[in-house]
Amino acid sequence: MGFLRHIHACNNHSSAGFLPFLIGDLRVGQVRQDFALMLEQWPDLFRLTDAALSLSPALQTFEARTQAMAGILPQLVEQGVITHLHGEQYAVTPTTPEKGVMLIDRAAAPYFGVRAFGQHINGWVREGGELKLWVARRAADRRNYPGRLDNLVAGGLPHGISRDDNLIKECWEEAGIPADMALRARPVSVISYRAETAAGFKPDTLYCYDLELPGNFIPRCTDGEVEAFYLWPVEKVRDIVRDTDEFKLNCNLVVIDFMIRRGYIGPEDPHYLELLDSLAPSVDGMVPA
Repeated sequence: MGFLRHIHACNNHSSAGFLPFLIGDLRVGQVRQDFALMLEQWPDLFRLTDAALSLSPALQTFEARTQAMAGILPQLVEQGVITHLHGEQYAVTPTTPEKGVMLIDRAAAPYFGVRAFGQHINGWVREGGELKLWVARRAADRRNYPGRLDNLVAGGLPHGISRDDNLIKECWEEAGIPADMALRARPVSVISYRAETAAGFKPDTLYCYDLELPGNFIPRCTDGEVEAFYLWPVEKVRDIVRDTDEFKLNCNLVVIDFMIRRGYIGPEDPHYLELLDSLAPSVDGMVPA
């Protein structure tokens, strides 16, 4: 089946049927045309033309935009347009989280096609001469990808928390990794992808980390998101990604990146160069309009 199909599955977006979402002269997202039409019920907040959906220029501050968006999202949930709200706030940004122009609930981000950021950790152990990876299995009650395999730690990067502090939080919640151990994680790469989902458009960016764990460490989930952990030889994990769809979709990319960097996927793979090119970060479409 091969590794490349996971890259393609995470980059299945076509701009057909979407309109740019603008705040001032910044293009911060993309929205489906039918979703944009639903927003016309708030003419004081949105301007819809054949070319774009724009937030009202009367909303000139970060706080005013955030408050206006927070006011309509529960109504969209009540109307069944948006499935739910998550409770975490993401920065709406044309570039990086530090350059946000307003906040939006995490669950609503793909409806507006705004970039989301996350942190994923490959937790590995060296036993003798063998490299092994810790792999998590998501709990059966998860809204997204229940029961699928996952990276040892993976979570979104909300507004108002540093990368280090969020890393500490996610490591403890998902795997019981204490703070001093979590901060040993090394940032190793950044992966971006552009996926089209039932909700809308997901132009996501993942900060990837490697964390070498002691041989006697046993992860334990503290927040209910994971039902089991496995310590598997890296070759087994590689083969599961290559031959199955057992992993949560974007986690495949994080594992592929790890395998390439560690030499477990090399030039002998017929799609090696394409894999390298496809994993490179991209902010295509997220620039001034």
